[in-house]
Amino acid sequence: MSKVKYYYDADTLSYRKIERKKRTTFKYASLFFLATAFFAFILVFIASQYVESPKERALKRELHNTQLQFELLNKKMAHAETVLNNIADRDNNIYRVYFEANPIPDEQRKAGFGGINRYKDLEGFDNSKLIIESSKRLDILQKQIVVQSKSLDEIAKLAEEKEKLLAAIPAIQPVSNEDLTRMASGYGMRSDPFTKIRKMHWGMDFTAHRGTPVYASGDGVIARADSNSSGYGKHIRINHGYGYTSLYAHLYKYNVRKNQKVKRGDLIGFVGSTGRSQGPHLHYEIFKDGQRINPINFYYGSLTAEEFNKLLEHATLENQSLD
Repeated sequence: MSKVKYYYDADTLSYRKIERKKRTTFKYASLFFLATAFFAFILVFIASQYVESPKERALKRELHNTQLQFELLNKKMAHAETVLNNIADRDNNIYRVYFEANPIPDEQRKAGFGGINRYKDLEGFDNSKLIIESSKRLDILQKQIVVQSKSLDEIAKLAEEKEKLLAAIPAIQPVSNEDLTRMASGYGMRSDPFTKIRKMHWGMDFTAHRGTPVYASGDGVIARADSNSSGYGKHIRINHGYGYTSLYAHLYKYNVRKNQKVKRGDLIGFVGSTGRSQGPHLHYEIFKDGQRINPINFYYGSLTAEEFNKLLEHATLENQSLD
């Protein structure tokens, strides 16, 4: 039951009942509800600023996890960059130097991407700077990997060619030291055994018994195995490629045929005294790009330092040749 309120009327010297008009009641009620709504809004606003909803907490955790993943990605990229820089350094200063290839300049290895903005779609976010920088590093790293991969492919081809070249160069003595009676004559001006006139001797003479094995001094293909060259008698020529040719003259007989492939150390024939020869021996020559060169410089594959010095001593004696 609502309370009845009175007021004292001084004119009538009596208490009168307070009559509340409906309009006034509605006014007070409206003010009350407005005040309540206003304070409720203030409370909700304050709560929204300082109190997180479950969805906001989940989104913040997801954002924090994403930032950690980007930091981890950047650490991995930094490690990959270090490893790649080490490979690039060895590539330029070891591999390419060894195989006589030009180094790849840093401008080519670490070049960025010019032209249009490749990262426009990543702009406008709270962490755009972090995302864009990580994307740039990753793109440059991928480009460096492609450059290095192509470089290593080139090095692999150069290594294969180098291996073939080293195997092809005539690098061993064609007659074993155990089978030699002596090294009769070297490359240079020598006395002709028939005319006794000094003339150029274009090869080296190895004296050995008739039938002594003669070996290919490098990988190659038999270009000739005949006696159709004046003075050489039965002789063999091996085309080693890369401009190298070796010649083995005055043979007793052949162990190969024309166009046959041979490897360094293969038995190709036997010492004889055919053609313009004064006695059983092997006359050995080397050609580079069609020019005769001194064979003494090509025995690193079969002789010790002591054996080579001894051979060099005999080869430099200006004695009489055997052909």
